[in-house]
Amino acid sequence: MRKAKPKKRILLPDPKYGEVLVTRFVNNLMLDGKKSIAYNIFYDAMDVVGEKMKDSDKAPLEIWKKAIENVTPQVEVKSRRVGGATFQVPVEVRPERKMSLSMKNLILYARKRAGRSMAEKLSAEIIAAYNEEGGAFKRKEEMHRMAEANKAFAHFRF
Repeated sequence: MRKAKPKKRILLPDPKYGEVLVTRFVNNLMLDGKKSIAYNIFYDAMDVVGEKMKDSDKAPLEIWKKAIENVTPQVEVKSRRVGGATFQVPVEVRPERKMSLSMKNLILYARKRAGRSMAEKLSAEIIAAYNEEGGAFKRKEEMHRMAEANKAFAHFRF
């Protein structure tokens, strides 16, 4: 690389839970720089998760963290050209990218869901991910299957 690596920006913890992870999630959720709306959506979703999961003795934030953990991919495939042929090479995912992928997938599949408000859709996706089902979890499973199928090309790793 010609240029120096850009400095990592330090994120402030969110006002309600005091978690930096929540701030990162809200930043991914945010559209058009409307951060306060994104925070409202997330907190409303947490309230809905709390109501729906009353019987489980976990806090909504713990349920959310477990859901994120359940949709976090360990391996992914990257295209690599070797002598005119393109191979799907399985590569382990960096910790930073793991978090980013899991959050983005959770939000993407929450947006695709049917429902009234984004908060409802997000809470439904979080609960589905917590129970190891739903779109985001299927996406992770699909990534793992692809990596498993192409394990033979692992020696082409970068």
